[in-house]
Amino acid sequence: MDLIEKATVMHYHRHRIAEFQHGTVESLGWRNAHSQQARYQTLIKAGDLNDAAVLDVGCGYGDLKAFLDRHFSGFDYIGVDQMPEFIAEARKRFASIERTAFYQTDFSTAALPQADYVIASGVLGYRCKNESFYTDMIGKLYNSAKVALAFNMLDKSRFPQHDLLVGHDREEILTLCRVLSPRVECFNDYLEDDFTVVMHRNDG
Repeated sequence: MDLIEKATVMHYHRHRIAEFQHGTVESLGWRNAHSQQARYQTLIKAGDLNDAAVLDVGCGYGDLKAFLDRHFSGFDYIGVDQMPEFIAEARKRFASIERTAFYQTDFSTAALPQADYVIASGVLGYRCKNESFYTDMIGKLYNSAKVALAFNMLDKSRFPQHDLLVGHDREEILTLCRVLSPRVECFNDYLEDDFTVVMHRNDG
């Protein structure tokens, strides 16, 4: 993404904050809490996150951390997001929680830490003129995952035209992922216009 595209994304979220209030799932760009939680429920099919290290790319307010706390225990969590408003709120919400950290950074350019599981919800849905951006980022995120990468995308065949958000061809994405990963899973039955890909490090 170039600087103008990144600035457009940040402006979009600041507009959403002004419209829907700071701290809401709508300010993150989700339609509602159900759509956010349905995505999380699908992303955790990546594996057993108990006692694992988890990297949440595009973490927003840390909502995934709260979701994981209801399903797993003993895990280390790192959240990264480029929006300073999101990171400030996340740090406030989880200030007293051990083994939890948030960093303001652009995941597309920053060196990412290694983690057992890398989870990316929503970050590959923004429009970008550079067609290779999405495949490059999938490769980068997968390289940070020791066990599995789980990410979601909007489905091009079912997502309407949008000025900022963009859908992707599911089969094209899966073809790329199968080149990189020995075992790839795809889920597309949880929301009408979304799909989730899990790229495993082993073929078990």
